[in-house]
Amino acid sequence: MIQQYYFENILLEHGWACDVLLTVSDGYITDIEKVKVPGNATPSAEYIRGFVIPGMANAHSHAFQRAMAGNTEFRSTRRDSFWTWRQAMYALANRITPSDLQILATQLFIEMLKAGYTSVAEFHYLHRAEDGSSYSQANPLWDAIASAAAEAGIALTFLPTLYQTSDFGTRALKREQTRFFLQTDVFLRAIEARILAEKTNGNGTLRTGAAFHSLRAVPFDVLKEATLALHHIDPDLPIHIHVAEQNREVRACKQETGQRPIELLLASGLVNQHWCLVHATHATPAELAGLVTANATVCVSITTEANLGDGFFDTQRFLNGGGRLCIGSDSQSTVCPAEELRWLEYQQRLRKKRRGVLANQAYSHVGTRLWVKTALEGAFAIGQPGGKISLGCRADWVVLDGNHPNMAGAQSDFVLDHLIFSGATAAIRDVMVAGRWVVKDTVHAAQFAMLGPFNRLMSQLAHKSKLAQ
Repeated sequence: MIQQYYFENILLEHGWACDVLLTVSDGYITDIEKVKVPGNATPSAEYIRGFVIPGMANAHSHAFQRAMAGNTEFRSTRRDSFWTWRQAMYALANRITPSDLQILATQLFIEMLKAGYTSVAEFHYLHRAEDGSSYSQANPLWDAIASAAAEAGIALTFLPTLYQTSDFGTRALKREQTRFFLQTDVFLRAIEARILAEKTNGNGTLRTGAAFHSLRAVPFDVLKEATLALHHIDPDLPIHIHVAEQNREVRACKQETGQRPIELLLASGLVNQHWCLVHATHATPAELAGLVTANATVCVSITTEANLGDGFFDTQRFLNGGGRLCIGSDSQSTVCPAEELRWLEYQQRLRKKRRGVLANQAYSHVGTRLWVKTALEGAFAIGQPGGKISLGCRADWVVLDGNHPNMAGAQSDFVLDHLIFSGATAAIRDVMVAGRWVVKDTVHAAQFAMLGPFNRLMSQLAHKSKLAQ
């Protein structure tokens, strides 16, 4: 199917352009041309008013944690931390059924689309039934995520996640972690089967990658062997891992192995351009330089890291050194790319006590630099053919209403500053994924149908939580 669109203002690969005619064939951009007389010269094209920008990649998501948003913001002990929050997360994970997960994920993916995310990497470690037994055939928890993405219309990179131990030293899983266990051979076979199926029956928006939950959850010799096997299955496979999120994790890794987590990964020689290290909050300057050399990507989920009290990622140092950066919604405390990017800059302003910290010589506008960079590098990190509006890329874009009050008076160079720093997410009017409108005039086709099931589920989960206390 061939479609044409005429744009008043669009952010192309090399900057803003006006009066552009763009052709989309089977969901991909096949032609871009400047037109002088938009009205009569393009009668068959859909006329798009407003400002059009590339859709954002959400490089790190745990969909089931959408049910926790707003429900853990009370002090349970005098020393609440990531580790006490983790117990609440375990309690939720052990109550989620496949049908629950599909409702949560569908609602979440609709919210992502309406906020400007057009693709998502689901870092998925719910593998077993509620009683801890393995599923004999297809895994309904995995299928729930794929079904939710298809219903919402978001591009999905599914990351089956290896999880085998509770801590360094190959300590056995705790009872509350039983649902996360996955055998290495099952993990590898499942990924290989999914990749083969995508090559023969792929729809263009579904991609399989792989994840290791963390160095504490995967013995290092297993991680090395599995990585080599994954490379044999697909040399371009996206590989993700949580790393160096908490100081306690860093200390435990050094005590067990003699090296810090990122130091250990870099020394292994496994890390390359297809790796995405999630958080890397407590990376040293030498480790950041090593990640740049390895051409790996770091995914910063700053609203989650702030919510959990993780610490400060040294964004300025990493970007100034040439680092590749993307963002994710992680625990879903916030589902908004503009907020992730705003706090990426604000965190640095608070530390440096000055403004415009993440601007550079090429991009004097902070908003433009952050959106353009993280959209492009996020898409690469999750193996999706988007992140920019360019020939050969998938037609994934977001339309901002130029008449919205939060966009009032915005010239093109200021559009992304308005989006990130002055509440212009409210101006997101339309969203396209793979050549299909999934949000039109601020409405997603499934949003109202989801209200009842989602509200009932949240009430049920809250009731079960009270009974468990």
